[in-house]
Amino acid sequence: MVQGTGASPGIALGKVLVIKNEEIAIEKKQIDSIEEEKNRFVEAIEKSKLELIEIRDKAMKEFGKDKSAIFDAHLLVLEDPELMSSTINRIESEKLNVEYAFKQIIDQFVSVFEAMDNEYMKERASDIRDVSDRVLRKLLGIKVVDLSVLDEEVILVSKDLTPSETATMDKEKVLGFLTDIGGRTSHTAIMARSLEIPAVVGIKDMSVSLEDGDFVVFNGETGEVLINPDKEEVNRYKGLKEAYENEKKELEALRGQKSVTKDGREVELAGNIGTPKDVKGLENNDAEGVGLYRTEFIYMDRDSLPTEEEQFMAYKEVLESINPRPAIIRTLDIGGDKELSYLKFDEEMNPFLGYRAIRLCLDRQEIFKTQLRALLRASMYGNLKIMFPMISSLEELLEAKKVLNEVKEDLHREGVDFSPNIEVGMMIEVPSAAIISDILAKHVDFFSIGTNDLIQYTTAVDRMNEKIHHLYNPFNPAVLRLIKMVIDNGHKEGIWVGMCGEMAGDKRMIPILLGLELDEFSMSPISILPARKLIKSLSYEEMKKFANKVMNMDSAEEIEAYIEKTFI
Repeated sequence: MVQGTGASPGIALGKVLVIKNEEIAIEKKQIDSIEEEKNRFVEAIEKSKLELIEIRDKAMKEFGKDKSAIFDAHLLVLEDPELMSSTINRIESEKLNVEYAFKQIIDQFVSVFEAMDNEYMKERASDIRDVSDRVLRKLLGIKVVDLSVLDEEVILVSKDLTPSETATMDKEKVLGFLTDIGGRTSHTAIMARSLEIPAVVGIKDMSVSLEDGDFVVFNGETGEVLINPDKEEVNRYKGLKEAYENEKKELEALRGQKSVTKDGREVELAGNIGTPKDVKGLENNDAEGVGLYRTEFIYMDRDSLPTEEEQFMAYKEVLESINPRPAIIRTLDIGGDKELSYLKFDEEMNPFLGYRAIRLCLDRQEIFKTQLRALLRASMYGNLKIMFPMISSLEELLEAKKVLNEVKEDLHREGVDFSPNIEVGMMIEVPSAAIISDILAKHVDFFSIGTNDLIQYTTAVDRMNEKIHHLYNPFNPAVLRLIKMVIDNGHKEGIWVGMCGEMAGDKRMIPILLGLELDEFSMSPISILPARKLIKSLSYEEMKKFANKVMNMDSAEEIEAYIEKTFI
């Protein structure tokens, strides 16, 4: 048995598909047969075209015309007559191997496009690189795994999975994820829970030790992984899978019920989403609203900024789908581990502490205002709440609100309607914001505590660093004290306080948060019904006493042991 970190609950059994992003290494060679090299080139181009057409058609069907447009751009690159003729001329005149000749021509094309003043033409350089990599992998015999078109059900194994890979994969064929790196708050883990796909992360060298076709079974809650198990173990896991599915069916009885304790304390259980398509998961799990819509996914997997209209349609779809329940939409939170190919940032020593989120938006206000215009226009179609991320000072908050008011004034002058009753809140994910939450609470309608980053920043622990991941602990008394401070300060100013970090769905943490008087819990949709079941079994008054005891404990170890003894 191999032990990893359980990242998304569920039992998975199946064949492995290993994703290895091998580097493209090209040697310069002299060739004997020019015709053979030319034929290899034409064949690689044609195979790449067929792949792209298939991917484009699938993307069109599942995600719409906007998402599939990038593949049309890639096809245009492959059909460029100058690219073809220049490569063939280089093969013929210098008797070079096709890989080297093609790479030489591609580098020239990229240099020309990157040197142009026109921003649109600069962005084409990214398309050319993507397409050339596909062709080169064909020529070099490097396996290209297209996750959007899978022939059979598989368990994906990789060092890590990118946002692009999880966004475009064939979710009907993916039984589970296993990754070498990551923790419960890594992108892969969050996406797995959002997609309701079992996952185990942080299993060192798993992608190296496994091969395509190996059979694995694993428990996405405990983190246990068995490689090529015997028949007895397979049958045991099939039994666990059946029990897990039966438990999910039992939870269905809680649909439509209030999330209320035995003694009448009602809280809101909302869900975190990344795209409009994730709303289906909220409906399936009876969410009481959207507690966090991560809008950065609209900006990813494309080669240019989304237009106001594209954003408006996405926000409108979510608001209409969830109406009259509330939808908290977070403004752009890009940077750190979330990069955009078409926005070039200077390399930073500490990107998680750098030019990101609200800092980027206040600096690049044309990007920020486009998003705010789309949000305000969409507010006419549902119960919108706008939330600013990464606020670390009062000055930033006031500046963000000022920009929002400027956009409101612009729309008013243009005669464009928007709701007059939009709540505006902020995330508490920086210790400085928690410490001055008594000041910040006077200027917002709500707080939402983003514990994924709050833990990271409070404990000075990189949550993606495997060597120190054990120090990333939500039960650290410093973290709990900051959470209590934020809730208390919010309530003193008459605003409600929610939580959209992964702590909100942790069954070990829910009793403490309930006792600390948290008003709203936003989590992965798959956690909503189990959380409701737990809350309905608890007494609010008893949880207040329980939380008070916890807050007087000295260490995470002591707190975890107390929870284990009391509830598990």
